[in-house]
Amino acid sequence: MQVYKWQLPSILSITHRATGVFLAAASLLLCFWTLAVAAGPENYQLLLDHLGSWYGKLLLLGTCFSLYYHLGNGVRHLFWDVGMGLDLPRAYLSGYLVIAFAFILTAGTCLAGWLQ
Repeated sequence: MQVYKWQLPSILSITHRATGVFLAAASLLLCFWTLAVAAGPENYQLLLDHLGSWYGKLLLLGTCFSLYYHLGNGVRHLFWDVGMGLDLPRAYLSGYLVIAFAFILTAGTCLAGWLQ
């Protein structure tokens, strides 16, 4: 691994898989939220307290970024499946666009949540 030169497409591929695994694990958060709502206001408030803490906000931020990144890179792969954008310059451009898409939408979502 020390002689291997990392390239953007390989990094984005590994990150796509990692965000997919993270989203699968984070789907448990949705289950906890549903159970907390069903269990009553005390349990729901306890979940909100945890989600409002620094580690809860970090979890929500990571989930939000993973969702947008995985979505953008999935669309990129759909274009590749039909043979579009496979040449190296377009592959790099689309990779940078996916990264920008994920960061911009994550920041926008965080800003919208903060303004509420």
